Amino acid sequence: MDTVLVPVDFSTTSLHAANFAAKLLVGHYGVTMILYNSYQKATDKAEIEEKLLQLKLELMNEHIVKIDILTQQADDFVDGLTKAARHRNADLVIMGITGRSALAQVFYDSNTLKFAQKKVCPVLIIPENAPFTSVKNVMLTSDFKNTLSSTPSVPIKDFLSVFKPKLHIVNVDKDHYISLTGNYENEKQEMKKMFSEFYPEFYFMRLFDIDEALNLFAEEWNIDLVIVIQKNHSLIEKLLKGSHTKTITYHSKLPILVMHE
Repeated sequence: MDTVLVPVDFSTTSLHAANFAAKLLVGHYGVTMILYNSYQKATDKAEIEEKLLQLKLELMNEHIVKIDILTQQADDFVDGLTKAARHRNADLVIMGITGRSALAQVFYDSNTLKFAQKKVCPVLIIPENAPFTSVKNVMLTSDFKNTLSSTPSVPIKDFLSVFKPKLHIVNVDKDHYISLTGNYENEKQEMKKMFSEFYPEFYFMRLFDIDEALNLFAEEWNIDLVIVIQKNHSLIEKLLKGSHTKTITYHSKLPILVMHE
């Protein structure tokens, strides 16, 4: 991992994501973190660059991390970010997202989710209330279906190689609620070989409510980050929106890394 792009519009949510990113990248000296902002009016360029430079200095004063800045004029935020990510060959984009009440109202209009759906590169989504923790335990969710063709193993392993966490692979297919199948076991063995260098542990949830099961699992195993593959749109929505009926909610504390099938 060489380049991490962090969009900043100077909102509380984006500043939290920038601080989270800086803390995450401390000690990874080969990685460059790029603070990015797009503006619509050319007259805003100088002011935006000055604010980004000030943020860069503040972050570098607190954390030992390499930081650059990038601004560009763009009428559409997502299109501009997509262009920047491709031109800079970004390995990862780290973005913030708002809390449950706002997200429930504008979920499909969210720039963060719109960009994640572009499939440009992996996107690490940082909830606004997520406290920073080092990446020691990672949960990879999988439905154990066509794992060889649907699991983006290379980018996932690239990310895991940087932080070297304990890998927990969790079944998220409600069809396996009743019992394990022979096909499930075969897919599990494929994933075991796929991620063998990380010595993964596998878990089968015997709860019909996947949302509840993952929340309980994350709490029990001190999960620091969840990896979700883009094909599972409903699961991403559940994790980010949380549940009004559950006392434990993902959206308030766990970063979610969206990988693309």
